[in-house]
Amino acid sequence: MKPLLRLRIYLRPYVGQMLLSLLILLTLTGLGMVTPAVIRQVIDIGIARAEVFFLVQMALLLLVIGLLRAVLAYFSRYLNEWIANHVGYDIRNRLYNHIQHLSFAYHDHSQTGQLISRCIEDARAVERFTGGSLIELIRITMMVIGITILLFSDNPRLAAIALLPVIPLILLSIDFGRRIGGFFYAVDSAQGDLSARLQENVSGVQVVRAFAREQHEIEQFGKFNRKVFNARVRANAEWSKIMPTSTVLIGLGTVLILWFGGEMVLRGEMTIGELVAFNGYVLMLAGPVGQLTWLVNAAGEAIAGARRTFEVLDTAPEIRSPDPALAAPLPPDAQIAGRVEFEHVSFNYQGESAHALNDLNVCVQPNQIVALIGATGSGKTSFVNLIPRFYDVSSGVVRVDGMDVRSLDLVWLRRQIGIVLQTSLLFSVSVRENIAYGRPEATLDEVVKAAQAAQADEFIRQLPQGYDTVVGERGITLSGGQRQRVAIARALLLNPRILILDDSTSSVDTQTERLIQKALDRLMEGRTTFVIAHRLSTVRRADLILVLEGGRIVERGTHHELLQQMGRYREIYDLQLRDQERFHEEMEALQRAQADDAQDAEPRRPGSGMKKEPVVE
Repeated sequence: MKPLLRLRIYLRPYVGQMLLSLLILLTLTGLGMVTPAVIRQVIDIGIARAEVFFLVQMALLLLVIGLLRAVLAYFSRYLNEWIANHVGYDIRNRLYNHIQHLSFAYHDHSQTGQLISRCIEDARAVERFTGGSLIELIRITMMVIGITILLFSDNPRLAAIALLPVIPLILLSIDFGRRIGGFFYAVDSAQGDLSARLQENVSGVQVVRAFAREQHEIEQFGKFNRKVFNARVRANAEWSKIMPTSTVLIGLGTVLILWFGGEMVLRGEMTIGELVAFNGYVLMLAGPVGQLTWLVNAAGEAIAGARRTFEVLDTAPEIRSPDPALAAPLPPDAQIAGRVEFEHVSFNYQGESAHALNDLNVCVQPNQIVALIGATGSGKTSFVNLIPRFYDVSSGVVRVDGMDVRSLDLVWLRRQIGIVLQTSLLFSVSVRENIAYGRPEATLDEVVKAAQAAQADEFIRQLPQGYDTVVGERGITLSGGQRQRVAIARALLLNPRILILDDSTSSVDTQTERLIQKALDRLMEGRTTFVIAHRLSTVRRADLILVLEGGRIVERGTHHELLQQMGRYREIYDLQLRDQERFHEEMEALQRAQADDAQDAEPRRPGSGMKKEPVVE
């Protein structure tokens, strides 16, 4: 019940609409309570006394009441759905906004499908409850109180007899309400796991097909689907137990009225009209009481949905901008020089005791190119992730221009940093929108210039709609090299002071790499650049090479300096980079030979290559 009480913050903006809806429902209830009284008059006066005119008047009155109830029911339904959809809209927006600000550490341990399920399925469960069930519950409560008062004022003895079966029904509904929330929480959790499996499978469909694992994935999906089925069956089984019980108890109430009320009519203690009206009121009471099980069922779903929703909303973002009063003063031109310092920096991933980075000390001057090299798991990606505060240090401090990154506004800091990941994600929008993702206000001319610098303009213009071509999900309709060049253009359009390139040329061929490197050479000027590199062409250009091993910097220096040290870098060079160097030398020699052959093959002009013999006097 506590999660439902917390929903009041989402209902508060719509209190006026809820009061109006409640007023309409109470009016409908009042009109419904008039009907048995009219029928009583029809029987005791119109039929018993054969007054035809009175019967016509009562018939017209019932017709007017029916029409009025139809109109009010329409507005009630519309208003309830309006409230429900607004509440659902607000919850989904708040959830999505909150997820956007949760730290990378949270997403490292969360399943995408679970988050999708919470934003859609759980929000929908809350929406259904607030869109009528809550107001209906208030209406039923007031209706039960009103009818009970009428019944006891009319015939206390018969009222007490008629309401006896209602008491156990209410107690059963309360007990059912306490238990059903847990069942629906299990349903929602299983649904989230199913969504996670589906999302993972669709994202990895190429791998599934490549290894012919379709049948395996079908079987795995079936297992998760079975868990959803079993959870729903258990919840429905509990609900099914109470429905027949409520039907029997309501029927028992009617039997008691007809039995004891019939005796009263025979003894002349009440009229037939009074008995019919009394039974009508009890039936009106039995309806809402029976409906109580439906409402408890809806409340159970809403409790589970609200609980899972608040589990996300109660997770505080670990990384956030500092309080404006405590934030470091920003440079007047809102730009940084690009000096980056790591001072005794250590870092652990959440839930892991081993250091990903251990006591790093580095000072990178503005405009320097820094290459990070090392084996997988040596800490290269962790190193660059600390600069834009994707994660916070466990100890020590990372500074940009002498300012602790934790003291800087996150949006401002990240706008100073351009990032190109090894696997570039593109969105299912146009190429132009993908390039301008960091600067939506950029003009087409600026987008084109960035694409030209990234050597992407030529292939973009060959697409069906050029820059307006919509790429597939995750950019699947482009090749790996094309996606990488679009991602490079996206980073360059920001005109960042710091560039982070995670082996950004690893997905392109040698010729394209050479073109991109030429563009990057020009664009790196005036910027501090960190490159996670596996290619010799990148390493040789670096002003500083950091060799990482086990989260520590074991060597640092330029390419030639590190070769002379005969240490870890020399081992990496001999194992991985020497062959690349030979390959590049052979390619350059081949290109020179091809150029010479082409020059020799050019047609000569008449007389051009002929030497004049000296004239002999």
